[in-house]
Amino acid sequence: MQKIRIGNGYDIHQLTTERRLILGGVEIPHELGLLGHSDADVLTHAIMDAMLGALSLGDIGLYFPPSDPQWKGADSLVLLSKVNQLIQERGWQIGNIDSVVVAERPKLKPHITAMRDRLATVLQVEPEQIGIKATTNEKLGPEGREEGICAYAVALLVQ
Repeated sequence: MQKIRIGNGYDIHQLTTERRLILGGVEIPHELGLLGHSDADVLTHAIMDAMLGALSLGDIGLYFPPSDPQWKGADSLVLLSKVNQLIQERGWQIGNIDSVVVAERPKLKPHITAMRDRLATVLQVEPEQIGIKATTNEKLGPEGREEGICAYAVALLVQ
């Protein structure tokens, strides 16, 4: 019988004029970007936390703490590759990942295929194993006021 584990992840970062907007490893044209120690890719961060959580391995702060200067400005896809290696070393692989990004602007639908393809390549899975949805927060909360962008993710790991 195949073993399965499920983990969930969440991340939020503040929007600022001083950064690029990167989601799922894709730079998205926008006048605002996400503030953070690394590239602040909330989608990739939520996915990493979901993967780590499925195996009770903590969260990304344990492996890539913001207090460590080596991760300053880091490409989150590089970090995702390291997390994927951690789960593979323990004999697990991704069954599928589902996620949602919450942002008032910009419209993300035109970028979802590129994000899914980038993530699938790094995770060594088929694009069909990665679900990405985008929604607004109907002008409510920090996402609705365009103060930040957040992402939720669920990862199913199989052994």
